[in-house]
Amino acid sequence: MNILIVEDEQLAQERLQLLIKAYDPLINIAGCLESVEETVNWFNTKPHPDLLLLDIHLSDGESFEIFRQTNIQKPVIFTTAYENYAIDAFQLFSIDYILKPVTTEGIAAALNKYKNLSAAFAPKDYQLLMEQVKDNFSVNYKTRFLAKVGQRLFFIPATDVAYFAADNKIVFLIDKEGNRFVINSTMEKLETELNPKHFFRLNRKIIINADSIEQVKPYHSNRLKLQLKGISTLEEIIISRERVAEFKHWADN
Repeated sequence: MNILIVEDEQLAQERLQLLIKAYDPLINIAGCLESVEETVNWFNTKPHPDLLLLDIHLSDGESFEIFRQTNIQKPVIFTTAYENYAIDAFQLFSIDYILKPVTTEGIAAALNKYKNLSAAFAPKDYQLLMEQVKDNFSVNYKTRFLAKVGQRLFFIPATDVAYFAADNKIVFLIDKEGNRFVINSTMEKLETELNPKHFFRLNRKIIINADSIEQVKPYHSNRLKLQLKGISTLEEIIISRERVAEFKHWADN
C-alpha cells in the first residue's frame, strides 16, 4: 500500500509516519507534503497513491482546494484539530475523519476501515466504495428552513424547495409554487447543510433541487439551461461551464 501524507506541521508529519509504520512496516510512504500548491503539483505529475492522509488547514489554505484544482479519485483519511469540517470532508472520497492528536488506535481503526472497504471492491470501483462509506456515515442534513416575507416567518420543508438563489448578500428560498422567501444563510453554508443526493450548486448564485427540474437545454458557451416544473423564475437557471460535467454525473446517479 502506498500512502501520501499532506501535513504542514513537521512533528505531526513525523508522528503519522511512526504510527503508520507501527501499524504495518510494509506500508510505503510515497511522500510528505505541506501545502495545497505542492499537493496539486504532485498529483498532476506523479502516480497517485492508494490512500491519502490529509490535514485540512495547510500552510497556504484549506486542503479542500486541492480537490477543486486536480482530479483525485483515491480514498482520503482526514486528520484535523477541527470538528466542524466533517460534513465537507464526507462530500469527498473520505473514509474517516480523525481529530488530532492522532492516536495509535485512531490510525489503526482508519486503516482497518480502508482495508475492509477495499477488500469489498475492485480497484476501479472507488466511487462505489465511497458511496458505501457515505451511506454508513450519519449526516444530519437540514430538513426545514426558517424563511421570512417581510415580518412574517414560515417553516419550509426542504422537500418543498425548488431552488436557492443569491442576490448580492441576500439568499432567497424559492418553493415549488414559485413563492420567494428570504433566509438567513449563505450559499457556502447551504452546500454543507443540504443533502447532495437532492441538491446541486449550479453556479455561484443557484443551488437546485433535482425534483424541481423539468428539462435541461443546451446554452451558449458550452453551458446548460434548466427549465423548472410549474414555475417561472426571476433568474436564468444556468449551469456554469465548469460545473457541466459534474452536474451530468450528479444527475445520472
